[in-house]
Amino acid sequence: MDSKIIPNLIMFVFTAIFISSCEDSTYREYRGYAPVYMSYEDLRASVATRQNVDLVNPGKIYYKDNFIFIVEELKGIHVFDNTNPASPVKKVFISLPGVVDISIADHFLYADSFVDLVILDVENIDNIHEAGRVKDILPYTVPPVEEDYPMAYVDEKRGVVIDWDLKTIKEKIHNEPYPWPIYFDGGIAFMDAKNASGASSGVSGSGTGFGGSMARFGIKGNVLYIVDKNTLKVFDITSRTRPYNMGDFYPGWNVETMFLTENNMFLGTTTGMVIFDISNPLVPSLKTFFNHARSCDPVVVDDTIAYITLRSGTTCGGTVNCLDVVNIKKINSPSIVATFGMTNPHGLGKKGDMLFVCDGDAGLKIYDASDPRTVGNRPVYTYASINAYDVIPVGDLLVMVGDDGLFQYDYSDIRNIRLLSKIEVKK
Repeated sequence: MDSKIIPNLIMFVFTAIFISSCEDSTYREYRGYAPVYMSYEDLRASVATRQNVDLVNPGKIYYKDNFIFIVEELKGIHVFDNTNPASPVKKVFISLPGVVDISIADHFLYADSFVDLVILDVENIDNIHEAGRVKDILPYTVPPVEEDYPMAYVDEKRGVVIDWDLKTIKEKIHNEPYPWPIYFDGGIAFMDAKNASGASSGVSGSGTGFGGSMARFGIKGNVLYIVDKNTLKVFDITSRTRPYNMGDFYPGWNVETMFLTENNMFLGTTTGMVIFDISNPLVPSLKTFFNHARSCDPVVVDDTIAYITLRSGTTCGGTVNCLDVVNIKKINSPSIVATFGMTNPHGLGKKGDMLFVCDGDAGLKIYDASDPRTVGNRPVYTYASINAYDVIPVGDLLVMVGDDGLFQYDYSDIRNIRLLSKIEVKK
């Protein structure tokens, strides 16, 4: 599930382009990916609900008031009534192009839609509708693409990129002296790879829900946080449908995930864990940075212990695959407690004495975490036959999503963990 993180707009170019011309500009022709656009007008008129839409490419998950929200990457959001976890009921699919992350405060769902922040009213599941929108507030991003061909120039004025078309591209370029970069007509491309997060009518009007450890959205009270690579955006959502942008903060480099506690924000980056003080929610202040090997790294926190999974991958760099246990009792000087080898860990969750780790194609792994120093040596169960991406423990219920679909487990009896239900993807 490495492709679950949408890359910033950084385009591929050939490793060597030989230009022999005395003119200011010329043309080149090559086989590559041409952007398929959706206009901004169509994007902002695209919110709609549909019935009987299959789960195909599940991404982030969110749980609130017995409802499960599953992001269909870049397409929309599936909503399931989970009053009976043994038999979840498919309710509706919300078409929302460009969605990757969501979070809910009261009965308002906040989601990214390419460059826009969209607010949906989900109080009545049978009448979900757009309640607000902040235009052009998020970074311009493009869908992931295979690396076997270069990407053509993207003209942001034409709209958002919703897909790629492999074709022969004729492109105007300007001759420039070395060194790189090379300026294309109307834009700039860097020599870099793409950066490699039924019993009730609807959601109640109070509180927030639960997101997974891969989330980039987080809510504390009347504040919405959105993190993207090198930017932390802070919104005052006292007026739920009219978020007020409080400004951008620099949280560090290549931030991927966010985990909130009462007074702190823990950000997972490709090089370490960043800790912010959010006791004043509108003005996060940096506390410290905990370094680790270069890799992707979601984090969850339980009291004075942080659990961090590190994984290798083309979007993160590095070759490390492990679980780090970090002591954060002295919040300004975290220290490593233990490290345990993993296959390719992604999201994780902690509840009581149980630690749940999604180890990619190695499956879901459950550990006895009563002693954090030995947690990796005390496996309870391993479900190796499924792909595991992220989890949310809710009471005695574990909600897990992966490439194979959504799985729910009852772990009230640690000696008899039971699979309650699964919603499989449409192959």
